[in-house]
Amino acid sequence: MKVFVTTLLLLLVVSHLEGRSAPYPNSSTILDVSFDFSTHKSLCPGSDNWAITWSNDNHQYATWGDGGGFGGSNSDGRVSLGYARIEGNSPGYTGYNVWGGFSAENTAQFGGKSYGIISIGGILYSWVSPGSGLTSYDEAALYRSTNKGASWTKAGWKYDKADGVIMPTILNFGKDYADARDNYVYHYFINMKRSSGGLSVHKPGEIFLVRVDKNRIFDSKSDYEWFSGTSSTPSWTTNFSNKKPVFKDSNGVGWCISVSYNAGLKRYILCTEHTQSIKGNLGIFEAPEPWGPWKTVGYYSNWQSTNSTFFWNFSNKWMRADGRKFTFIFTGTGVHDSWNTVEGTFTTSPPATVK
Repeated sequence: MKVFVTTLLLLLVVSHLEGRSAPYPNSSTILDVSFDFSTHKSLCPGSDNWAITWSNDNHQYATWGDGGGFGGSNSDGRVSLGYARIEGNSPGYTGYNVWGGFSAENTAQFGGKSYGIISIGGILYSWVSPGSGLTSYDEAALYRSTNKGASWTKAGWKYDKADGVIMPTILNFGKDYADARDNYVYHYFINMKRSSGGLSVHKPGEIFLVRVDKNRIFDSKSDYEWFSGTSSTPSWTTNFSNKKPVFKDSNGVGWCISVSYNAGLKRYILCTEHTQSIKGNLGIFEAPEPWGPWKTVGYYSNWQSTNSTFFWNFSNKWMRADGRKFTFIFTGTGVHDSWNTVEGTFTTSPPATVK
């Protein structure tokens, strides 16, 4: 019996951390994370990606790619890029296609892919890269919508492939940016290490952080300040060549990432791939500041046997007040090429108070 219990405990530790090669030490704040797949909900077959933000109307707005969105399929209503509105609480939510997709409220006007969206002052901002696959590395342009996604306007500047930074995401801070630590908006870019041979992790993996005053987010590329310090001594520069990564993993980082603030735990949560893409190789990391220092929450191979997943995201709206219970959004290819949600729980130190 003792041997059985010891073996079981070892299996649980390995399945949680897969920790032999995790890039950062284990978190002492979030000790474990579990997912209840009896709550798994899958919608929008054929539509993947699903970056999400929480706006001032209490609805969430999300991006998707290459499908018909809510009510659609891989062919019915298929668009390269769409925007959806998600109303209600998990798991009883309902999705509507705002821009593009099946029975959409508005017709899509351009294509591309987006892994970064934010609501600030009721206005939506979304990073868009053109096309699919490696075409997405060609540029990252910021778009703005003043009517909750019904129409979009492109900024007069962009980041090009020659800049070497790709596929940005935006740090989400609660409802309509209400939980923000300061007046800045924080954006994370992947350091492009390869641009041929198909979508893959970038090795060695590096992620850059750039900030901009929220009132100047759309104005000019020159307003953006890149992180140039250390996790203990942050500093910022407008000199692009002096930027420094805030996150590193020698096993690589994915070609898409998500970062959100967990107000209950007062932690920033970053999710990305490692080692090999579209294999469910999920890394979850936490930090007390947007720039670190990072600790490992979970480092998985074939997370929850979903070996075709590549993007994971926490919903700020569906995060419970204490920060411990959450709804996790994920997507992938094959059977996971869709909108997916599952309920989960963080085990923390100190533990949650029993009421």
